[in-house]
Amino acid sequence: MTRKGTFYTLNREEEIHVPLSYEMRLANHHEIVKKIFDSVLQGADPYALVEGQTDQIFSTLRDGNYRKLLLISFGKAASPMARAVADATNTILYRGIVLTKYGHLRTAGLPEKIHCYEAAHPVPDEAGVNATDQVIEALQAADGQTLVVCLISGGGSALLVAPHENITLDEKQQVTQLLLKAGTDIQELNTVRKHISRIKGGRLAEIAYPARVLSLILSDVIGDPPEVIASGPTSPDPTTFADALRVIRRYELADKIHEKALDILVRGNRGELPDTPKEGNPIFRKVENRIIGNNRKAMEMAKAKAAALGYPVVVLSSQLKGEARDVGVSLARKAIQWQRQRREMDSGRICLIAGGETTVKGSGLGGRNMELALAFALELKETSGITLFSAGTDGTDGPTDAAGAIVDGETLAKAAARGMDPEDYLNRNDSYSFFKAVGCLLMTGPTGTNVMDIQIILIP
Repeated sequence: MTRKGTFYTLNREEEIHVPLSYEMRLANHHEIVKKIFDSVLQGADPYALVEGQTDQIFSTLRDGNYRKLLLISFGKAASPMARAVADATNTILYRGIVLTKYGHLRTAGLPEKIHCYEAAHPVPDEAGVNATDQVIEALQAADGQTLVVCLISGGGSALLVAPHENITLDEKQQVTQLLLKAGTDIQELNTVRKHISRIKGGRLAEIAYPARVLSLILSDVIGDPPEVIASGPTSPDPTTFADALRVIRRYELADKIHEKALDILVRGNRGELPDTPKEGNPIFRKVENRIIGNNRKAMEMAKAKAAALGYPVVVLSSQLKGEARDVGVSLARKAIQWQRQRREMDSGRICLIAGGETTVKGSGLGGRNMELALAFALELKETSGITLFSAGTDGTDGPTDAAGAIVDGETLAKAAARGMDPEDYLNRNDSYSFFKAVGCLLMTGPTGTNVMDIQIILIP
């Protein structure tokens, strides 16, 4: 996988066994967790994951005697996923569309017949609307002789945007921003977004019908439910207008969201508007959804790499969720407990691994990984010898240019030397500014993949 970043490997792996000073050991631990993260990205390489599905594409073409191949790729991993299909099917591919986040587009290796677009995430913009119009036009032109290969990855909900005919983009943006600031999880957020959209919640498949649809999905959602990933554009939608209204009421947003958006949900709940297509709808007889990569598989790569570096490994969870700061405290307490246990047993070092996706309430400058890491550091207090690496596998954490942060027993000392109050930064959801000041940000640039977040804890 080619990616921009500042991760470096040790010259000789045996160096990790050489007795070092405390400061040198900390630096060494930082390099080790970065090496483990590199293995995570390798395990979630979207090009390789799609390449492994090319036989399925050809068998679907052959078995259905389809004459045309249309490629639709959207999400943060859209570019490498599309390139894998193009490399295998260039001679028979007649059209393709790639839609990804600003800064994530890689056109190298993509033929001219694939048109590429960038748009905003997590709040959609006009560029996303225009690109999605192109997707809809291409799908409407598909017929029963067409195989549509959909390549879906995290971020697709915001990027593939077609507001309901009764609202504007500005009004949909307002709904998205309110839901994000309220701290909704991805299921809740997408439940609402699907019901104010013309393409989410199975409606892409509805537009493409009677074409055959094969969706290859890189999951960024706990449990890998295809109806949630990118708002399930090719999956039957089990949620309803009533479910969307419950989300709005749970977070007390009924008096805040735009009245036109609320009116769609209310009218839909009354049966005045058609709901998203459900299980049993005949359109889904021509749809196949395949999960090709996820956080669990990436964590398996991390576990193998840590073991190769000489660390016994414990996987704490592959389904972390909840408030980021609460999860950070919980992970820190578990790490301290493991450290005490290992010392009492004289059992040596250990690596703890977790993954999932937490949430952040508030509007400060920082993402869930940085907020988790700051809460972790505060819980460590005077505890030494524990290093935490927390990052988004897409290379982006919240509305920032950082992937996450790395903390250890020295983090708070660095802050104190600068006269900084870490609790104040945490309370203001401004973890990015905190870690930038103390030099603990992880800067990788877009990685080309997206399988949620990863936490790596080293205890020497």
